[in-house]
Amino acid sequence: MSVVAKNENEQLALDFLAVLSSGDLERLRGFLDAESVWEPMVQDIPGAGRYQGHAIIDDFLAPVRGMFADGDPKVHVQTLFSDGDLVAVESYSDGKLQDGRAYYNRYSWVFRMRDGKIGTLHEYMDSHYVARLFGL
Repeated sequence: MSVVAKNENEQLALDFLAVLSSGDLERLRGFLDAESVWEPMVQDIPGAGRYQGHAIIDDFLAPVRGMFADGDPKVHVQTLFSDGDLVAVESYSDGKLQDGRAYYNRYSWVFRMRDGKIGTLHEYMDSHYVARLFGL
């Protein structure tokens, strides 16, 4: 099933997740500004915390993506809906870790768009799965 955007904010979310899936972190910077905030809604696992501006790429995404094989994980959007500047997405991600182990996790994303950029992003995932996978 292919998910199609119904408005500009939904398209922005789809475009962002497509670039995230590509692993091109420098291209992701174009979706963000100094006020953008990404907050994984987890505790005590790699990537937990609140990241703003360039720290989203430099302090969060680069180290997290570094745990995976080149080009992984891939994001597969399943559900997309919005209300004004809020966009919600359900997805799953799959791929391989650097050590060759398989990765499969389910995600929900809540975006608040601002002036054609991502203002805030809350990322929800199966943190128990991640903790088990990394022996935490």
